[in-house]
Amino acid sequence: KIRILFAASLLTVLGAGPVFGMHIMEGFLPVSWTVLWWAAVLPVLFFGVRRITRITRENPGSVFLLAMAGAFVFVLSALKLPSVTGSCSHPTGTGLAVVLFGPAVVSVLGSIVLLFQALLLAHGGITTMGANIFSMAVAGPFLGYLAFKLLGRTKIPFGWTVFLAAFTADLATYGVTSVQLALAFPDPAGGFSASLAKFAALFAVTQLPLAVSEGLLTVTTVNLLRRYAGDDLASLRIVPEKELAS
Repeated sequence: KIRILFAASLLTVLGAGPVFGMHIMEGFLPVSWTVLWWAAVLPVLFFGVRRITRITRENPGSVFLLAMAGAFVFVLSALKLPSVTGSCSHPTGTGLAVVLFGPAVVSVLGSIVLLFQALLLAHGGITTMGANIFSMAVAGPFLGYLAFKLLGRTKIPFGWTVFLAAFTADLATYGVTSVQLALAFPDPAGGFSASLAKFAALFAVTQLPLAVSEGLLTVTTVNLLRRYAGDDLASLRIVPEKELAS
């Protein structure tokens, strides 16, 4: 049944219509910041590739979950709402992969998604991909995973833990993007702080409801996986066993 879920996700990806613009667009960042963000993400990607290699070697059946999680990221991050010049707001879809595999794996899945979208859908760009990877596939997922692990130690119901992890990963992505844009384009009068306030305020208008929607969709998807792919989830040892049995 996990194969059915994967096939459905794949068909959705193939049927997604093109939209224009995603995250920071090609050529928008100064060269110095372009190089810095690429340098920041490369070590994380190296670790992420090693993590995926280990997961697939120990649990061959996890390949289908990996593919489905990647398709989930692709589909949701292809939906966009205009936000500010040079960027846009959209769900990220990283929350599901964060819950299933952790942030290192998400860095690789997100990078693959961003590459395909830049080449095939005119989303983002190659030079700015380092910055986009850092915000959507590194920083956001890491903070979402941190929320997932911390909340998992409390008495909060598992569904709320998943929701808040996905919500945090989504919203944190745009907090980081706001910082990136503010660093590259400080306000002439107020400097970095004033620029950050402007970018963050404009993003929040569209991103808050999107983060809530993504959190709810992620909870629904995890519940379906618990029902139809419990054995695969158990092999990953990330989702608590008591939740797989419930």
